[in-house]
Amino acid sequence: MSSSAPVFGVSPGNVPVFHGSDLKVVDRRVRITELVLRCVIFGLGVLAASLVGFDVQVKKIFSIEKKAQFTDMKALVFLVIANVIVATYSLLQGLRCVVSMLRGNLLFNKPLAWAIFSGDQMMAYLIFAAVAAAGQSAVFAELGQPELQWMKICNMYDKFCTQVGEGVASSLIVSLSMVTLSCISAFNLFRLYGDNKGKSNGRW
Repeated sequence: MSSSAPVFGVSPGNVPVFHGSDLKVVDRRVRITELVLRCVIFGLGVLAASLVGFDVQVKKIFSIEKKAQFTDMKALVFLVIANVIVATYSLLQGLRCVVSMLRGNLLFNKPLAWAIFSGDQMMAYLIFAAVAAAGQSAVFAELGQPELQWMKICNMYDKFCTQVGEGVASSLIVSLSMVTLSCISAFNLFRLYGDNKGKSNGRW
């Protein structure tokens, strides 16, 4: 009497299919998160640049009109330029995300992953430096610096300072989002050197 013994476990042919499907789910979620962050950065970057760049207040002091605008402070000029650069970069990268998702290529090749990682790092450093410089200038404008005989100006140009503060706050969110994106791009890069590197080559 012959009987066939039952076979337990998963056949080898099914294992790669499971892992490949699971990997695609992770890739899709990472890409959607990246796209959302890049849209947030683009929107808030444009908002911050607009708030600071178009902020003007005119005050009449002893029959003399004095105008406060962002070009009066180099830190605010730097902030506007940095937000424009970061917003433009995020728009281009967001379009790349959309195209790659539509094409179904969710993984990177190594040169592209390195380029995105380096670009995200540079943008994060740029916007953080701009926010730090603008924040320091905002403190001086709000509180002054008696030791250096720098008078506070926000008591005279309250509307101007309020709008600049909103722009700096938006820029701070942009900088935090860029740091998060830098972590995502680092994840996308360094996982190419892991177990799935053979599957990732050639995709973008």
